[in-house]
Amino acid sequence: MAPRRKKIYEGKAKILYEGTEPGTLIQYFKDDATAFNAQKKAVIEGKGVLNNRLSEFFMNGLTNIGVPNHFIRRINMREQLIRQVEIIPLEVIVRNFAAGSLSKRLGLEEGTALPRPIVEYSFKNDELGDPMVSEEYIVAFGWATQQDLDDIVSLALRVNDFLSGVFFGAGIKLVDFKIEIGRVWDGDFMRLIVADEISPDSCRLWDVKTGQKLDKDVFRRDLGDLTDAYTEVARRLGLMPTNTANLTKPTLIN
Repeated sequence: MAPRRKKIYEGKAKILYEGTEPGTLIQYFKDDATAFNAQKKAVIEGKGVLNNRLSEFFMNGLTNIGVPNHFIRRINMREQLIRQVEIIPLEVIVRNFAAGSLSKRLGLEEGTALPRPIVEYSFKNDELGDPMVSEEYIVAFGWATQQDLDDIVSLALRVNDFLSGVFFGAGIKLVDFKIEIGRVWDGDFMRLIVADEISPDSCRLWDVKTGQKLDKDVFRRDLGDLTDAYTEVARRLGLMPTNTANLTKPTLIN
């Protein structure tokens, strides 16, 4: 019988356990799906398996182009070893096209191309509904310094360039996405790295030609089967067999 692991944190879609090596954590991807600040909930079979593999794919891609992140290696179908970081309490949102809350706030038609990528921030607090905050708030309350914010924007835009290219090559439009940033220390030197996950849970993805939604909006808006949408993303990125008609559960390519 495997020894009981120490749970560090449980969120809506993931659980963090104490890692196998100093300074590490094990990130476990759940099948739980939530929307509207967890007012809508469901268990979607296979979602955690898909998000684990997709996040590994994107984090490895970022590593290859020199964007630092917390990913170390995938352990199994649902778990990955990650570097322990001090999470900055912000969701960093990058928008390329109007959608969701931006469309509602500014009255823009969904899908409207923005003049340039826009970086926004929300304060990570479920009880408050992750409210939008300005750089003035962030610096004033000490969540991050102005230099941190400059570095965060640089990281976010590099991630955007990478993801936009990868997705466009698969016939997918990256409408927007959110990431989290963590602090790590090498001795007295602190640096910022990409943390949490990158998956269809945290991206808004539309088919380039048809506009079909391939992200969590499928669940939010009752547009079909969420596993089918995420499976299609993984298939287009070459992470699973092209003929998946007879598969009842995600079968991913290593």
